[in-house]
Amino acid sequence: MLAEKRNYTTQFQAGLGMISETIELLRLWEPGMIPAQLADRAVETGCFSRTTARRARNLVAEMFAPRYLVKEGVLVSRIKFLLDQRFSHDGLAQIFFLQTARAQQIFFDFVVEVYWPKYSSGTASISKDDSEKFIRNALDTGRMQSRWSESTIKRVSGYLLGCCADFGMLVEDGRTQRTIKRFSIRQDMALYLAHDLHFSGLSDMDVIHHPDWRLFGLDHQDVLRLMKNLSHDGHLVIQASAELIQVSWRYRTMEECLDALTQR
Repeated sequence: MLAEKRNYTTQFQAGLGMISETIELLRLWEPGMIPAQLADRAVETGCFSRTTARRARNLVAEMFAPRYLVKEGVLVSRIKFLLDQRFSHDGLAQIFFLQTARAQQIFFDFVVEVYWPKYSSGTASISKDDSEKFIRNALDTGRMQSRWSESTIKRVSGYLLGCCADFGMLVEDGRTQRTIKRFSIRQDMALYLAHDLHFSGLSDMDVIHHPDWRLFGLDHQDVLRLMKNLSHDGHLVIQASAELIQVSWRYRTMEECLDALTQR
């Protein structure tokens, strides 16, 4: 049940990480709202007072909706619950990072194929040239439906770096080159992601090997160690051998997991 690769698009350019904007839209969203209604509410309340009505509608349609208004509103309800229960800002930001990468394949692949190899090798920074090279390689391997113009390549390469900076992976210290920051998965994020994958219907083995963990620079051995830490904290029980992984999940629903997250 691993996700299929999707073509890259320029939709990503509409809002980058948009952490503060996401929080504002989560506060406005109510069950049953479709994107157009949420956009109307954002315009009516003036929550983005420094943006035009067209820009506000674009943020909802192009960025917020593909990331959060999925799974028939279940996902956005869960994240809004965490916000309402004063879940940590850094914890929310990592969930936003996950959902951004899930919605935007180009960002997912950039993090996995460029950011983490640079990070792991001890490289001090990532340049716009690195980002452009990544996009050109994607063009050559058929990752876009049509050939991108040079201006689009340059524009999106900057957006990739900017989005990494929004999520605390790069320092906002330049347009052509950005310093790499220390970035690691939080324990509460590990608990959230493990249960999110489990309740999506994956087997225990598939949870451990799921590509989403690679967004945090983790291989399956790293994930096993994380799961054992969660076991020590009483959230689950894991038994692992070379051939078999078996998890006894303490929480019967994702909502029970969210309750545990907000009581930490």
